[in-house]
Amino acid sequence: MSQDNHEHEQKSKSHQPHAVHEEHHAGPHDLKEINPKLASDIAYWSHEFGVSGDKLHDLIRVHGTHVDKLL
Repeated sequence: MSQDNHEHEQKSKSHQPHAVHEEHHAGPHDLKEINPKLASDIAYWSHEFGVSGDKLHDLIRVHGTHVDKLL
């Protein structure tokens, strides 16, 4: 394998984790309840509510995990 092909393969492989990262923001695990143990849920709902992940955890501790109670 030539040096150019090897570098191209490495660049292609380096994009795979990024693609997975984008998919994980596609939506929450459950539209009605936040699972605070899933980083993807915290990332999605903190973005939707416009708060940090820490603030979302605080809100969940006070109000519970049901999305309707956090609106």
